[in-house]
Amino acid sequence: MEGASYDVVTAGQCWHWFDRSRAAAEALRILRAGGRLVIAHFDWLPLAGSVVQLTEQLILKHSPQWQLSGGVGIHPRFMPALSEIGFQGLRTFSFDTDALYSHEAWLGRVRASAGIGPVLSESKVRDFDDEHRLALASRFPGDPLHVPHRVWAVIAHRP
Repeated sequence: MEGASYDVVTAGQCWHWFDRSRAAAEALRILRAGGRLVIAHFDWLPLAGSVVQLTEQLILKHSPQWQLSGGVGIHPRFMPALSEIGFQGLRTFSFDTDALYSHEAWLGRVRASAGIGPVLSESKVRDFDDEHRLALASRFPGDPLHVPHRVWAVIAHRP
């Protein structure tokens, strides 16, 4: 990719997978002067009494090695590499919103999460699904489910 030829580089829901220093350096290299890097994330929030809190409790029951519970949807660890590489004017913002899911869609979303599908056997995934389905029907019978999420972003510019 040719250097200094883009006005904007975006990274949505993926920055955590990258070597942040290398990714920031590449973004800086391909951006024109004054160009912007935008990193955004969309995370569920385990607020007290929420469907997410219930879900995370069940994930931990079935997958106690899972280490991603209790997230707050703010990602300050993304920022040091940006400053170190030479980005300036870092600004962050966040806002909370409910994402609407049918019961089946939420079951599928959670099944695909790092704490369930990738780490449990098929029979243990079925056991989790069965317990999750019953808990949702009992505690959150309405459809759609209102699932609290936080949108967080950082915007930085190339000098």
